[in-house]
Amino acid sequence: MQQLKAEVVIQIPNDMVLVSKIELEELKRQELTGVYWTMKDLQKRINKSDRWIKDNILYPSKFRKILDVENGGFVYYPKNQGQTWSFQATKMAAFLEKHFKEIFKVVKQKWSD
Repeated sequence: MQQLKAEVVIQIPNDMVLVSKIELEELKRQELTGVYWTMKDLQKRINKSDRWIKDNILYPSKFRKILDVENGGFVYYPKNQGQTWSFQATKMAAFLEKHFKEIFKVVKQKWSD
């Protein structure tokens, strides 16, 4: 069996760096660690209105029992007018990733009724 040894040189532009996937994922996690989103932050992240977010994510009971801090979740539901929503960014981002299909399945069902 013959082996061929070759050296390949890849030039990386000065304005870029090469990192492992594991390191990139850790950097993304750290970006949200200790960060709390407002409703406006969440709207920007998922490109939906506050009404849509409330109707399709925050108020349906199957999600609220997971999300509400009163149930051990990571979303503060305002109790009085004037109070603001608060979302633990790392956990909310993970929730949105995990439940994407369920969230949009609910929307599809509403449209087909």
